[in-house]
Amino acid sequence: MTDTPDEADLTGVPGRRRKVAQQARSIGNRKLHPSTLMMGYGFDPTLSEGSLKPPIFLTSTFVFESAADGKRFFEGVTGVRPGGSEGLVYGRFNGPNQEILEQRLALWEDAEEALAFSSGMSAIATTFLALVKPGDVIVHSAPLYAATETLIGRILGKLGVTWLDFPAGATQPEIEAVMHAAKAKGRIAAIYLESPANPTNALVDVEAVRDARAAVLGGGDDLPPIIIDNTFLGPIWAQPGRQGADLVIYSLTKYVGGHSDLVAGGCVGSKAALLPVRMMRNTIGTITDPHTAWMLLRSLETLELRMSRAGENAATVCAFLRDHPKVERVGYLGFLEPGSRQHDIYTRHCLGAGSTFSVIVKGGEAEAFRLLDNLRLVKLAVSLGGTESLASHPAAMTHLSVPPARKAELGITDSLVRVSIGVENAQDLVADFERALDAV
Repeated sequence: MTDTPDEADLTGVPGRRRKVAQQARSIGNRKLHPSTLMMGYGFDPTLSEGSLKPPIFLTSTFVFESAADGKRFFEGVTGVRPGGSEGLVYGRFNGPNQEILEQRLALWEDAEEALAFSSGMSAIATTFLALVKPGDVIVHSAPLYAATETLIGRILGKLGVTWLDFPAGATQPEIEAVMHAAKAKGRIAAIYLESPANPTNALVDVEAVRDARAAVLGGGDDLPPIIIDNTFLGPIWAQPGRQGADLVIYSLTKYVGGHSDLVAGGCVGSKAALLPVRMMRNTIGTITDPHTAWMLLRSLETLELRMSRAGENAATVCAFLRDHPKVERVGYLGFLEPGSRQHDIYTRHCLGAGSTFSVIVKGGEAEAFRLLDNLRLVKLAVSLGGTESLASHPAAMTHLSVPPARKAELGITDSLVRVSIGVENAQDLVADFERALDAV
């Protein structure tokens, strides 16, 4: 069998590196899996002294072969000519490490393009800034990560942008009612989702959102994009682009980075949906740096292995926690009641239950703190998706800025502990939780 180049891959690949993308995405009639393509896709060793892995390109600017090339590349970067830059221009716009990373990120969800950012929040903020103007309305699911709620309510609010929300798990008629109310207030600029929600693990029905948008706003090319934060499950356990999301956002800090040693963000989607976001990123400079992009390329090679092991471990730990007398409830997607609204969404949208979940301890803050303070293998820290297991108290930490009434409305109680399970031995983690719960 021979490798056949996929000509579609050539679109948008910069000048000198254009031949880099002339690589097989199939062998014969077999389409290669993303986990295979992570080992070399988008990189040609012959362009880098035969290096097996991409070097770190620590440069701020790139030399043009001719003045005409410089003009053409800048026409693409600035949007004067559609299609994006045909070559490397300047570190605020693009770079070899970032481009290889973006090509590989897009593969996981079979998307046209991806963009890399300096953090998950910079991905979210850049996307909103590209889409909204004063007087617009954002419709979003709830709860959201606290910083996202702050960005929408306080930062964009200063710019004259308002919002309306609906609870995660809402039905299509419920979502339509919110959209009608939002439409009456102004132009709906974006529909923003987070699923599973942080930290409750509540799922959003993306298909219901898609259908509600069509019912309320009709068809056409001017519909507000559906944007979803897929950090908790993606890209292995959920691929919401298949259910109708236009843009899929990630904190690459979490599972994709996976080693708790970098901060980055990503946005995946079609070329058309990403174009205004790319233009905004070019302007405000929220692209990730070359070194971080290089580290993410390393992480992508083991993404499926790490997430699979973490998911298996989480199933074991949650089975122990569910039956413990000091635990009121475990908010784990693998425990959703068959026939329930959430279980229906899960079976249609998800490929796995993930490894991040909530534990509701019997009692309140004091009991939750005792659990956290007595864990030894599981580290007391925010974030998730790393090789190590972490636990935190959202009400007092990540969601501290959320007003008390809003936290109560969203189910972010003082008894809730958020846990992210890593790749340690599962029975060792069970023993750690058993010991810590003895102190509660």
